[in-house]
Amino acid sequence: MELAPVLGSAAELVEAAAWLHDIGYAPDLVDTGFHPLDGARYLRDVAGADERLCRLVAHHSCAVFEAEQRGLLEVLQAEFPQETVELRQALTYCDMTTGPDGTRLDVADRLAEIHSRYGPDHLVSRSIANATPCITAAVEAIERRLADVRAAGIG
Repeated sequence: MELAPVLGSAAELVEAAAWLHDIGYAPDLVDTGFHPLDGARYLRDVAGADERLCRLVAHHSCAVFEAEQRGLLEVLQAEFPQETVELRQALTYCDMTTGPDGTRLDVADRLAEIHSRYGPDHLVSRSIANATPCITAAVEAIERRLADVRAAGIG
């Protein structure tokens, strides 16, 4: 909710996506093994969630890079068109500045944590390495927007 001053009425949507973005890791939901797609499908097909929420979950944290590595890019894009850049950046910011235990992290530390968890040869590590410019650009964009809002005395 710290992003509410820059997100306005979309803050609750991004908050919900931040809470739910990794739901596809739940063992009962695994279908493709690609958690953004599996989670978005569950939210759409079982939970009947808002389509914008499903799109954010499907594309969180530059997921297109991992989808490409898994041969699922066309499926992902066909089922879940991307949400607006601003909302994707906000969700990426939330994901990539928070560790698995909820600790606040710098984006570089978060990326290092992912690499250390998966190891250098894992598909996720390779995907994250390819997505790093996208991820860091998203985090930097949100940080600039937050700084602008703070400088203006809003929020």
